[in-house]
Amino acid sequence: MSAKNPAKWQQIAATLAVEINQKSLTGQLPIEPLLAERFTVNRHTVRRALQELEAQGLVRIEQGRGTFVQEDLIAYRMGRKERFSHSLAAQSLSGQSKILQHEIIVANDDICNMLEIPAGSEVLKIDALDYVEEQIVGVCTEYLPLPRFAGFTERLIQNGVMSEALRAVGIQNISRKLSRITARMPRPEVAVQLAQPKSQPVLYVESVYQDEKGEVIEYGITRFAANAVQLLIEPEN
Repeated sequence: MSAKNPAKWQQIAATLAVEINQKSLTGQLPIEPLLAERFTVNRHTVRRALQELEAQGLVRIEQGRGTFVQEDLIAYRMGRKERFSHSLAAQSLSGQSKILQHEIIVANDDICNMLEIPAGSEVLKIDALDYVEEQIVGVCTEYLPLPRFAGFTERLIQNGVMSEALRAVGIQNISRKLSRITARMPRPEVAVQLAQPKSQPVLYVESVYQDEKGEVIEYGITRFAANAVQLLIEPEN
């Protein structure tokens, strides 16, 4: 095809791109048969157009669910003093944690090493969902040393976010000691919670926080939906 006569799939992709950019097309796109009927083409041509839109970052294609307009990503600035809630506030977004379960466990060696506590110590384990504007964007597991954080779950329930709950127990200044970020395939239950395909990786973020005295107070693991959150790491001044 010449530049003056683009292929039909290119014309369809261009039309849909304009509608997406003008916000007249949002959320889930019509299914392929409906798009094929609209543009009077076969489904293969529609599929090629959708693949082009995905390559441009305008849509995401989720196997078994459909094609969705790619929303603006939530920026998580992982500074030394910043937590996820701080980044949300800077973007005028509201977030909260919903606790799924909490229990006292005997920590394994990895958890003890992260929290810098003796092997075989008991810790408070909290499993929660991170919501932003009523959308689940993260599945979290937090480990906090005992006995210092005995009864902390109630504070987290009352305050909704970890940073406020820590302030409520007298910890005013916290800092990130380390973070480790990997891309991993989600467990089936995590994929369901994040409403994403099991074949789509998540951002697996491990973080260790310390108080103003340098004592480790928290080891957290969050599995972020990669199509909802982007991680920004900036050099400290």
